[in-house]
Amino acid sequence: MIKARIPEEFKGSPASAMALSANLFLRQSQSLVMTPQLMQSIQLLQMTHFELTQFIAQEVEKNPLLEFASNDEDIGSGGDREAKDERFETMEEAHGEDGSERNAGDLASDWYESDNTGNANRLSDELDTNFRDVFPDDGNPQRADAPELLSQWKSMPGGEAGEGYDLDDFVAGQVSLRDHLNEQIPFSLPAMGDRLIAQHLVDQLDDCGYLRGELGETAERLGATLADVERVLETLQQLDPPGVFARSLSECLAIQLRQKDRFDPAMERLIENLELLARRDFATLKRLCGVDEEDLLDMMAEIRQLNPKPGSGFETEISEAIMPDIVVRPAADGSWLVELNPDALPRVLVSQSYFASVSKTSQDHAFLSECLQNANWLTRSLDQRAKTIMKVASEIVRQQDAFLLHGVDHLRPLNLKTVADAIKMHESTVSRVTSNKYMLTPRGLFELKYFFTVSIGAVEGGDSHSAEAVRHKIRLLINSESPDAVLSDDDIVDTLKKGGIELARRTVAKYREAMNIPSSVQRRREKRALAKVSGF
Repeated sequence: MIKARIPEEFKGSPASAMALSANLFLRQSQSLVMTPQLMQSIQLLQMTHFELTQFIAQEVEKNPLLEFASNDEDIGSGGDREAKDERFETMEEAHGEDGSERNAGDLASDWYESDNTGNANRLSDELDTNFRDVFPDDGNPQRADAPELLSQWKSMPGGEAGEGYDLDDFVAGQVSLRDHLNEQIPFSLPAMGDRLIAQHLVDQLDDCGYLRGELGETAERLGATLADVERVLETLQQLDPPGVFARSLSECLAIQLRQKDRFDPAMERLIENLELLARRDFATLKRLCGVDEEDLLDMMAEIRQLNPKPGSGFETEISEAIMPDIVVRPAADGSWLVELNPDALPRVLVSQSYFASVSKTSQDHAFLSECLQNANWLTRSLDQRAKTIMKVASEIVRQQDAFLLHGVDHLRPLNLKTVADAIKMHESTVSRVTSNKYMLTPRGLFELKYFFTVSIGAVEGGDSHSAEAVRHKIRLLINSESPDAVLSDDDIVDTLKKGGIELARRTVAKYREAMNIPSSVQRRREKRALAKVSGF
């Protein structure tokens, strides 16, 4: 560091303001430097299995010293080695002792001027025939009917070339909602003008099959009348799937009921008052529809069988399979075996022999040294990632031993700091490890984040409970209630307090609404109506 100062002899003099000198100082300081390698290690820690596989594939493609490790490298190596030896012998015969390539005349003398020279011509003359292919195979190879059975049925047509087929060619293609409707429109609307209007209406459908556009805007854009657009829409609402092209939930249900010939005046009034049905206001609904409780419950049962999202069956999103990163199994001594899933571990190696052989002949030593450094860092980062996941998973299993033994009622409250302090790591590291990582246990497949729940206060002198366990208890209490003894939120609070759980009424209401459970008034109306119909 360079610092200017005024010498002592010039202090106080008029020239002191102008006399300056430069000195050098050595100072030590600490700072946090985020190197590219450290950033890569952090990113690897929070990657999912799919993202990690893609990242490693890109690194292998860029780095010549990296290669994927295979578990079956030695399988079949004997036969392959013999075949390679034969090829090498053939190559050596095709070259001279000094490595120069032999000419075609020498090869021709070795192969054609032998004892069998002319046998084909002699046999053709004596037998008055020849060995030409009478039926040349000029046509396309015959496709196998079921390529997945070629290994079991050798006589199947196309069995000899079965390995060249791709099973994806035999997978049925997914049909979108738009394609499904476009196949039906020509049969329902013969006029080209109506088809143009229908195509614009199809483009305005959402993923659920609802029409989100305005008919007036469509008519103005196409230069058609509003009556023509409404007439085309009425025709489109009769297409498959039932309920498509509806503009609201009530219209969607009405379309499906009309196709079932169940849209009578009572059902129409019920569809027009869906908000009363959501509140379980059966008394008002019976008065509006003019039916008794039995008929009302039958009408509700018919509505439950309808599809409120007719276009959801044509979604083209591919569900991605989840591969567990950790496998937990019970041990013989009563403990738990925590293991990394070998299928989720990336297998990548650094080819030291290739580096040694190439570095002798290559002039770009700086590039090879950088590739070797990056490859070694990647393998160390992957190893550190596996060890960190193993530490976090082992501590989670130790903390949630009661859950693995007895179920969700015994899920303990747990936070990131508790695990981080136990394994001597930072909370951010634990958070990255538990993101998008899954654990396969005897009780099912769970995301690691599932085991971290908020602590619910207990009655004085008792143990705390996890929020997930409390929600499970609330669900069980509501499922076991009778029509004459429906529990209110205050009753649930009292019942939980007797079990050692201190919880406020508003918290019970929040948990109940999060689980899509109606209020006690709505549950009482529905259960009493069902009890009357069933005769209990």
